[in-house]
Amino acid sequence: MSGFLLDTHAVIWYLDDSPLLSPAAKEAIGNPENTIFICSASLWEIAIKTSLRRLDLGVPLGEFLSSIAASDFTVLQIEDAYLEEFVKLPPIHKDPFDRLIISTALFEELAIITIDENILKYDVASFF
Repeated sequence: MSGFLLDTHAVIWYLDDSPLLSPAAKEAIGNPENTIFICSASLWEIAIKTSLRRLDLGVPLGEFLSSIAASDFTVLQIEDAYLEEFVKLPPIHKDPFDRLIISTALFEELAIITIDENILKYDVASFF
């Protein structure tokens, strides 16, 4: 059994069955022996980008959030420990959502499913 934290795009791509998500990532996410986590910061990022019309989910936000609630994914709420990790991160990348995803993965010892080159610059386990 392994634990994976989905980057924001991986959440969207998986639920949309997008070909942008690699077959290996789809298999890891869909494997019932793996525990899949989503950082609540990703949901906030999705809501913000949707409201600014910078992201089209193809369905209303409520329907998208319902699909997450109906999935086997575990949403990790922001904990003080994640924020403590956050402030320790080197200033490689300034995106607060990415940095919170990274700090969550580090604290929880999870591999991040991502293709984001900025996240991959950090000393964090990743998979795609």
